[in-house]
Amino acid sequence: MGDNGGPPLDEPPPYEPEWGKGEINRYFEWRTAHRRAWRKPPAIALRREERAEALGLTYEEYTLELLERGRHPQPEDVAGIKAKRAERRRSGGVVGQSLKGLRLK
Repeated sequence: MGDNGGPPLDEPPPYEPEWGKGEINRYFEWRTAHRRAWRKPPAIALRREERAEALGLTYEEYTLELLERGRHPQPEDVAGIKAKRAERRRSGGVVGQSLKGLRLK
């Protein structure tokens, strides 16, 4: 009787902003660069989607490989890219789905 719970006995965890403990401008520069890299005109996105499907890759895998290597993936690169899928799936990276919304098997 008379117990209203009172204040919490444990200290709340310290607040950490979305950009972490580093510089705020670095966070926004990276976020802007990431958005620019993935946002392309529809014609380019559709062309990449077609090339990715021809190689048996997703749009995200194809684009990521293009951004990382600076060249378009070739048929001989496909085995290595597909081998990375399990690792990317574990780390929460890009594995993905195509632009058409079909999940990978």
